[in-house]
Amino acid sequence: MEVTITNENFESLKNGAQPLVVDFWATWCGPCRMVGPIISELAEEYDGRIVVGKCDVEECEDLAMEFNIRNIPTILFFKGGQVVDKIVGAQSKARIQEKFEALL
Repeated sequence: MEVTITNENFESLKNGAQPLVVDFWATWCGPCRMVGPIISELAEEYDGRIVVGKCDVEECEDLAMEFNIRNIPTILFFKGGQVVDKIVGAQSKARIQEKFEALL
């Protein structure tokens, strides 16, 4: 299941028991709309093992600034509360899934 990342819930999700994947995106971003369905599919496939969230950079500017998000889509991979990997730009499902597998 996919969650909506907000300034309020981010810290608890980042420091939770499961790894966290955050898709930084915006509604006006074409490549983000290409990656979005892939992220949703992977959220279903990895439900119970990895928390997957979407973070709208327009609504969570503080988070985007904290993680130096300059281009979207940017996908950050967290484990143990730390960023362990990152993808910038639209990628194939296979490429993104490799990063999911590496988190486990």
